[in-house]
Amino acid sequence: MTPDARYAAAADILDSYLAGDPAERVLTNWARRSRFAGSRDRAAVRDHVFDAIRQRRSAAAIGGAETGRGLVIGLLRLAGIDPDSVLTGQGYALAPMSEAERSHVATLTETERLDCPEWLEEDLRASLGADFEQVLSVLRSRADVFLRVNSARSDRESARAALREEGIDCEPHPLSPTALRVIDGARRVHLSRSYQEGLVELQDAASQAVSDRIPLPDGGRVLDYCAGGGGKSLALAARFAGEILAHDASPERMRDIPARADRAGARVRTLRSAELDGRAPFDLVVADVPCSGSGAWRRQPEAKWRLDRAGLDQLCETQAVILRRVADRAAPGGAIAYVTCSILKAENEDQVTAFLAGSDDWTCERMDRLSPASGGDGFFLAVLRNGG
Repeated sequence: MTPDARYAAAADILDSYLAGDPAERVLTNWARRSRFAGSRDRAAVRDHVFDAIRQRRSAAAIGGAETGRGLVIGLLRLAGIDPDSVLTGQGYALAPMSEAERSHVATLTETERLDCPEWLEEDLRASLGADFEQVLSVLRSRADVFLRVNSARSDRESARAALREEGIDCEPHPLSPTALRVIDGARRVHLSRSYQEGLVELQDAASQAVSDRIPLPDGGRVLDYCAGGGGKSLALAARFAGEILAHDASPERMRDIPARADRAGARVRTLRSAELDGRAPFDLVVADVPCSGSGAWRRQPEAKWRLDRAGLDQLCETQAVILRRVADRAAPGGAIAYVTCSILKAENEDQVTAFLAGSDDWTCERMDRLSPASGGDGFFLAVLRNGG
């Protein structure tokens, strides 16, 4: 495919996305139909599509329309590329620019320039304060690929050297002593021996930093209550001698945990909700609760535009319910590690404040907010201690 044809394919995919289809599904269907597209073509089209979704408001404003074509025109202008050089009408390129498109000049508001959802501006300003512009600017860009070195099987420099032999170049990242940022060869990670033999796992650097800060009991019992794919369970298992029990309200989300744990040599066992009944309280309960994902909008840009006030309110209600529920699972003297990948106070500090106000026996031992401006995703951690 020519570069121009890649942008044309992206425009078609974006039209389907704007009509309501998930971008991943549309990309998968396009790739299956487009046998002529090589791996580099597919990667380039994918990048164009998700760049446009991350910058949806600004690209639509600069491109003159919230259509696939308009987003591509806006994306090109944002990148400093003359759209006339891409929309040539030759071969499989998009049709040439109309005079109206060519003459369109937009004056962007601050929220358009920062790709901030209009309805969420006040919440984000209150949550981020002076960092509002910096954080939202960061969330408009692609996220780095990070690896977590499995400290139970290797150290960072040894893993880095092994990856380099397989054509994957990495550098240490300051957020965590186990974090490596992939500089080159990210698409080779899954096929590498280092990955398949459990030396490294894909995990955001800030997520690793949160795991590092969760206080593990000396022995004792640990429950990862909202385990999902098991990233935090595996990270904790690398520095915990005992067994970690992983649970999720949707068990299908945990389907990859057994294979991942086996590859990493980690003691992680999955449980269904019914299997928790009657169990003794835990010394640590990790609650990485469902949230807006606003700290990870670089990786999941569709979530930014899908979220609305009703959805956020429902998430906050769910978080409060989970906090109360896991409090009953924590032993006296035990702890809850409350985690979100959100940058919103409503899901973070406000939840902790409300929980403590109704829980006389509980105290907050530490509270950390990791900003996307630090290189990883945005995360929040509160360690709550049961004094009852």
